[in-house]
Order: sequence, then C-alpha cells, then structure tokens
Amino acid sequence: MIHSSAEVQTNKIGDGTTIWQNCVILKDAVIGANCNINFNVFIENDVIIGNDVTVKSGVQIWDGLRIKDKVFVGPNATFTNDLIPRSKVYPNSFVGTTLEKGSSIGANSTILAGVIIGEYAFIGAGSVITKNIPPYTVWYGNPATHKGYITEDGTLLNKSLVSKEGKIYILEKNKPILK
Repeated sequence: MIHSSAEVQTNKIGDGTTIWQNCVILKDAVIGANCNINFNVFIENDVIIGNDVTVKSGVQIWDGLRIKDKVFVGPNATFTNDLIPRSKVYPNSFVGTTLEKGSSIGANSTILAGVIIGEYAFIGAGSVITKNIPPYTVWYGNPATHKGYITEDGTLLNKSLVSKEGKIYILEKNKPILK
C-alpha cells in the first residue's frame, strides 16, 4: 500500500510494504518486503532496505545507508553520510553506514557516517553514535557508551550478563546465551 500523498519514484519495493503519507522515495532506492515506512520519511537513491524493517516518522535515509532485515528505526532518528559537510561542496562518494539485522535505533538518535551497528544491537533514545557498535550490545548517551547486552528476543542484560529476573547469560560468539 502506497498512500496517495506519497511521492514514490522507485519500483523496487517488496510485497507487503506500506508507505504512509508524505513520504518521498527516490528512483534508485531498494525497499524489501513487509516494511513499514511511516509518515514523512525521505529516502535517497543509494539506499538499500531489507525485509521486515520499520522506519518511524520524520526519518531521512541518505545515500550510502544499508538497513538489513528486521531493523527498527525510531522516530526522528538522524543519519549522516558526509564527515566534512560544506554547503555546495559534494564528495565523490558518500560514507556508507550499515544497520545490521535486528538492530534497533531509538527515537532522536544521531548516527554518524561510516559506522556499523551490529546485529540485534540496541541504541537508546537520544543517543549519539560515533563508532561501530558490537552485536547484541546496548548503548545510550551523548556520546553513547556501552551499558549492557540484549538478547535476540529483547531481554535486556547488564554488563555482567544478568537479566532483571536474575538469569545469568554467557557470550557465545558475541551472542548472549542463557547459562
């Protein structure tokens, strides 16, 4: 479903994807299946979005951004793609940023160009991300710092890998597993 007020120039959109009011999507963008692109989202040309992705309202997705499957991007999250921006001066290519499978970006977070957000990593609302984020980790703050871990199913763990319920986890290939 594409809302009548959206300007969608690409035909590379997977089945079951919904594009809401006032979105603008340029001609070379690729969007997977079963995505939800909320109100007032702008997507540039050199963008690839996987399957089952949610992009909330007020997000601009610039050239060079790669969003893998099952990613959540919260409202008004901000991405950059130029490390030294100047008015009317354009780089030969923009710096790429990758959001790996299952990662979550909290509302109003800022993600600087060139970083990789690891699989299932969780970025808290209002955070500023200036470096690569390892998989299954929780980060928040300005600048964001490592606060704990998260499981694939969304169980938050402290830095000692213990849940609120007192369950103890271990890291196996960077992934928290119940001990």
